[in-house]
Amino acid sequence: MNHLESKIEPRRCNWNTKDPVYLAYHDTEWGRPLHDSKALFEMLCLEGMQAGLSWITILKRRESYRKAFAGFDPKQVSLFSREKQEQLMSNSGIIRNRLKIQAIIVNAKGYLEIEKEKSFSDYIWSFTEGNPIIHHYKAHDHIPAFTEESVKMSKDLKKRGFKFVGQTICYAFMQAVGMVNDHETDCFCYEPISRLSGKY
Repeated sequence: MNHLESKIEPRRCNWNTKDPVYLAYHDTEWGRPLHDSKALFEMLCLEGMQAGLSWITILKRRESYRKAFAGFDPKQVSLFSREKQEQLMSNSGIIRNRLKIQAIIVNAKGYLEIEKEKSFSDYIWSFTEGNPIIHHYKAHDHIPAFTEESVKMSKDLKKRGFKFVGQTICYAFMQAVGMVNDHETDCFCYEPISRLSGKY
């Protein structure tokens, strides 16, 4: 055996790449229950920005998005002017898609309206009755593109004026923020995340 021990990589979900940014996201964020309203708003916006693109494209621009959109502070974003939108269209750190930029501003206004009724976190988690749904998928190709819950979320968000919140985007969001545990069952993250829900 070589005197330098080779590091044994843990078993991860098959959708992973070897990109260190992606690996860190999978290992420390994806699928872990998130209840901070502002952080949920940020993730919903970022998932919408992914439409037609790969997630790593957005993930590597996350800090640029945070800077461009005032740390995803809904109050500040909701007040972005046309002039500000034009400035964002020249920002090379984000995806310069006018409809997507406008969607974040529209969604910030929708967020503030929801907060008049209840916290955004309580609203979002109501689609799974406040608890994570633990799935038992052995392979990535067994995981659906959307579910009954994501369809309901999409319809309600659209009714409230949100943009880029289709049923598939909503399901990707639910996976990301731990509303469902869609880590493959032999992924090293599956058991500890399932335990967080108290259902494992």
